[in-house]
Amino acid sequence: MFGFIKLCTNDRRIPKAFRMIRHCHFNAGRNIVAVFWDLDNKPPKSVSPFDAAIRLRKAAESFGDVRFKIAYANQRSFDYVPPKIKEHRRDRKKLDQLENKGVVKPVDPYICRVCGRKFYNNEKLINHFKQIHEREHVKRVSQIESARGSQRVKLVGKYSMKMEKYTNAARDILTPKVGYGLGDELKRAGYWVSTVSNKPQAADVALRNHVVDMMDKRQMDCLILVSDDSDFVEVLKEAKLRCLKTVVVGDCDEGALKRVSDASYSWQEVIMGKAKKEAVSVVGRWKDRDILKRLEWTYNYERERRLYGSFSEDDDSDVSNFVNREDDGNKMDGSRAWWKLESDSDAASA
Repeated sequence: MFGFIKLCTNDRRIPKAFRMIRHCHFNAGRNIVAVFWDLDNKPPKSVSPFDAAIRLRKAAESFGDVRFKIAYANQRSFDYVPPKIKEHRRDRKKLDQLENKGVVKPVDPYICRVCGRKFYNNEKLINHFKQIHEREHVKRVSQIESARGSQRVKLVGKYSMKMEKYTNAARDILTPKVGYGLGDELKRAGYWVSTVSNKPQAADVALRNHVVDMMDKRQMDCLILVSDDSDFVEVLKEAKLRCLKTVVVGDCDEGALKRVSDASYSWQEVIMGKAKKEAVSVVGRWKDRDILKRLEWTYNYERERRLYGSFSEDDDSDVSNFVNREDDGNKMDGSRAWWKLESDSDAASA
């Protein structure tokens, strides 16, 4: 059965209508979740950007089907290097100097993750990687960019594994020239990262407009906002007016955003997995609330008009006719008490 479902998902020959029915069937009742991350206000600090993004995604998946993962920041946020990263780089530089002088020798050798060569000096490993593997990578990229059509497709398929291997190795060996790789790490985790101008509030305005646009298009059922910026209070209020579920991730315990949202968590709770565990009870409350809303009585003017006709308080004849109709009905049912059912009276007469 599961093999058949997988076949239906991947086989392009299956009619599009059938694939849509399959998608609706297996995702029915799931909230469509959109994650919006204000990187200017809430950059990852305690863990690496990639780990923070993955943990945030796992927590968001507990609230529904995560289809949108969006991050906004200006260029300064991507150029910024946290103090912990700076300290680590200073320690690494001092250790490299000691290795060059022969004062310190590593217990385990440094291994090139592309070719497997071993080095007992970190700077030699870096020079080897730049002189050989980085040059090869630049040549492969230039070949792909210069090719066209089917030739380009063949080159991409030919070099895909080598390029991925180089990218993974370069992430650990080469130091990012700008910042500490925040944008690249979030993209690697599957986030759509947008860089805006360095003008004040530029990222906030772009993020707010994007959220409102998605609400207008009804592309989400649950909004997860990663920020402590009180400027987004009106956005959350608008989302609640449109019956969207709202979740806030921030570190301000008494923040304005947390007071408006349906649920709120700190970064520490997301990292430790507490948000993922508590999401089950939150989703349960949302389901109960939706059921109660469907059970609420609402006045339908058109329906009442069809059933009882139209009359106004100024029209005495209409009111009297309506009352007479009720009196006639009471006279017709005068043979039995009001609290007796029709079946009871029939049984008594029989």
